Amino acid sequence: MMILLIMHLAAAAVWFGAMAYSLAVVQPKISRFFPTPSAREEFLLLLAQGNRWKVAPLIGFLALSGLALGLAVPAVLYLAAGVVFGNVSWRHWPARLFALPEELPGYQRRLRLQAWTMLGLVGTAFVFALAARVEV
Repeated sequence: MMILLIMHLAAAAVWFGAMAYSLAVVQPKISRFFPTPSAREEFLLLLAQGNRWKVAPLIGFLALSGLALGLAVPAVLYLAAGVVFGNVSWRHWPARLFALPEELPGYQRRLRLQAWTMLGLVGTAFVFALAARVEV
């Protein structure tokens, strides 16, 4: 069980770290390198391409390993983050692809809100998982 716990915490840390880096470092600097909205969109689409097939199994692993470790609260939080991720991946991005240029700022705001929501859920789940295991 200790190996599973280490794998669980490492996977959560990787997901949290990737999202935090994107939100705190990459996203704020994109406009400096891509001054036009269309160039920014093209770059963001390139960054996002294929991520759902990497993140979806990670979410499944975190939820299932959380349950296997008796971490019900983190498992539910990972599933909630998974619901947000599903919305971003299968509803938000496809709609954004066909958005008119004047609609892009609204899509970008909604994506940031959803990304910060996922970051909060994953971070909270990680803290709960770590705290629950430290108590044992």
